Amino acid sequence: MAITIKTAEEIEKMRVAGRLAAEVLDMITPHVQAGITTNELDKLCHDHIVNVQKAIPSPLNYKGFPKSICTSINHQVCHGVPGQRVLKNGDILNIDITVTKNGYHGDTSRMFMIGKPSIRAKRLIEIAYECLWIGIRQVKPGGYLSQIGKAIQQYATHQKCSVVREYCGHGIGKKFHEPPQVLHYYSTEVKDTLLRPGMTFTIEPMINAGKRHIKVLPDKWTVVTKDHKPSAQWEHTILVTEDGVEVLTLGKNEKQPQG
Repeated sequence: MAITIKTAEEIEKMRVAGRLAAEVLDMITPHVQAGITTNELDKLCHDHIVNVQKAIPSPLNYKGFPKSICTSINHQVCHGVPGQRVLKNGDILNIDITVTKNGYHGDTSRMFMIGKPSIRAKRLIEIAYECLWIGIRQVKPGGYLSQIGKAIQQYATHQKCSVVREYCGHGIGKKFHEPPQVLHYYSTEVKDTLLRPGMTFTIEPMINAGKRHIKVLPDKWTVVTKDHKPSAQWEHTILVTEDGVEVLTLGKNEKQPQG
């Protein structure tokens, strides 16, 4: 399947979906505190998406996923299923939101710290955030997709962290996941892609404090680090513009870092 180049009308719909996804993360932020369950966070996000935004939570029933958001705690890498687990002081949490509005998807995730996590966990969150923006800064028309993963991998390795390879960013638009695959590491085994204006895709590096190896839990969704060391991830949906890149999922208090 070919990479879709979005029209001006489609890009405007992508902007709306991206803005709504970011809005959900902004809305849930004050609720992410010790004592709340991930199920309660899921319900708050679901109700906001459906009742306030009049939109659809894309993960719900996607390939059988049972909830409206993903909540991944501590050494959980991604796709954590909300449940009865209570957040406690020292936890780190990734909340992953995808919203469908007018047939188009906006996808973003953010890290949260509950109380006072370990110095290592806090530092990992900062490194993962840097990895995201280092990747975003590689995006411009005429560039190549591989430059994103190469830059992310170089920085993560320099910080003595590892990059998960089994999961990657992805094209997004009318479909939740569409071409291209966006690797967060450098590989010569994948055909490279020239970046062109109108492409929309996610960059979402999963960075581990220990080794990169992961496994999937018996729920067939939740991915964890094999060595039980913490993992952190941030995600944005981006648009390749005529002269650079536009981030479609910026939070209300988030500014594009200079660099």
